[in-house]
Amino acid sequence: MQEIILHFKESDISRTARQFITLTENKRHFAVRGEMGAGKTTFIKAVCLQLGARDLVSSPTFSIVNEYFDSKGVPIYHFDFYRIKNTVELFDIGFEEYCRSGGYCFIEWPEKAEECIPDDFLNISIEEENSGIRKLTFYL
Repeated sequence: MQEIILHFKESDISRTARQFITLTENKRHFAVRGEMGAGKTTFIKAVCLQLGARDLVSSPTFSIVNEYFDSKGVPIYHFDFYRIKNTVELFDIGFEEYCRSGGYCFIEWPEKAEECIPDDFLNISIEEENSGIRKLTFYL
């Protein structure tokens, strides 16, 4: 496995999102980790927009999941596990079906339900460095 590190500022996040899509072209499932305010939602939003999502991409903190579609009509599911109380909530919303749908899945706060996340999810880490620079790390 090769460690991939991308550094970016919010002003060039679109370029970074395009680069990420190119590097992960065979992947559809992503577990996005990072501290509060690290830029998880902002990064996912940029990736969704680069995939062609026409809907308003926003944090699903209260709904747990938001659904968008890419330019080819492929669904994009954006989960936020921050407020889940237990894994039963994930089964209640059909999380397993989302994962098997063939669509893209992005999860914020995956550590809240580690045992429910399938092995094919690519783990991504986002950290805020100095001067507003973000560090995105993943392994391919």
